[in-house]
Amino acid sequence: MNALTQPAALDVAPAASIPEAVESATREGVLEIPGAFKLHLGGHIDQMKVAWRLVGDDAAPVVAALGGISAGRFVTGNTPRGWWSEIVGPGSALDTRRCRVLGFDFLGGSGQTTGPRRDQSNFPSISAYDQAAVLAHLIEHLKLGSVQAVVGASYGGMVALAFAERFPQLTRRIVVISAADRSHPMATAWRSVQRATVRYALKKNDGPEGLRLARALAMATYRSPAEFAVRFDAEPERIDGRFQFPVETYLLARGDAYAASYLPEAFLCLSESIDLHRVDPARITVPTTLVAVREDQLVPLCDVQRLQSSLAGPAEIVEISSLYGHDAFLKEGAVLQPVFERALGFSEQAR
Repeated sequence: MNALTQPAALDVAPAASIPEAVESATREGVLEIPGAFKLHLGGHIDQMKVAWRLVGDDAAPVVAALGGISAGRFVTGNTPRGWWSEIVGPGSALDTRRCRVLGFDFLGGSGQTTGPRRDQSNFPSISAYDQAAVLAHLIEHLKLGSVQAVVGASYGGMVALAFAERFPQLTRRIVVISAADRSHPMATAWRSVQRATVRYALKKNDGPEGLRLARALAMATYRSPAEFAVRFDAEPERIDGRFQFPVETYLLARGDAYAASYLPEAFLCLSESIDLHRVDPARITVPTTLVAVREDQLVPLCDVQRLQSSLAGPAEIVEISSLYGHDAFLKEGAVLQPVFERALGFSEQAR
């Protein structure tokens, strides 16, 4: 069934029932999964560990929030600053007065969940289905029964789709932002060059420099040409005997920041996982809200439209425009707020 439907309201706690003092109540820990964790693409991981964090009052329903490959369990908050703090929090687009937010460090990433070590070249390939299985383990471990929704953006959106296909009984709805059932070949082309850059640098024993350059290239694909035209249409400066362009300075600065905090081997693992992503829309029956950004260079609008028409369950698509392109999910709180309110059952009257 292909349908554009009004999502059913979820059992969301009204804001007045969640005292201010406990809005940011936090539980966190590391789940140890004994034995062999079988991987979708073959092989297994022994004695896997999963770092998780759950923010919000125990009486509120749970929403799992998943982001790009560098996102992790710190979804919201200031110490440290959460990767989605501009979108998630009390009174924000994803309102933590009405739900608890569950985040976890991705398998194969640079967090405290099991991932490749520095200079490790034989860490197994990871699928979005594996991340979905990790989330299922967490739901069981935390005795949640199920979650009200899985909200995923970019790579997290791929995981949300995989979760809906494999574990439909564990969530009532998914919200997928800037993700589709598979990667577009042009996006794979850009990421392939990024991975080749990192691998070349690792062979030269300079993985961080390769990651710096790969991230700089990635930033040029995350944002829109219109934004770059507004921000960086200025003359170059002569620095150290050569011209340096404003956009070049920005991209390399972002690359420096990323390389200082992320492991090259983890980047290779999860970047590859994005391009290995394949789900079967005909097997996804969970009610779905898709958010597509018209300026997104990585996930074209037509791919999201095709996904919406192929899903087996009720689905709606929300099209937005943003100078931030693929990164709109990190910046467009005002635009996403009504999307979350509609999909998750939040109401202005309950504020």
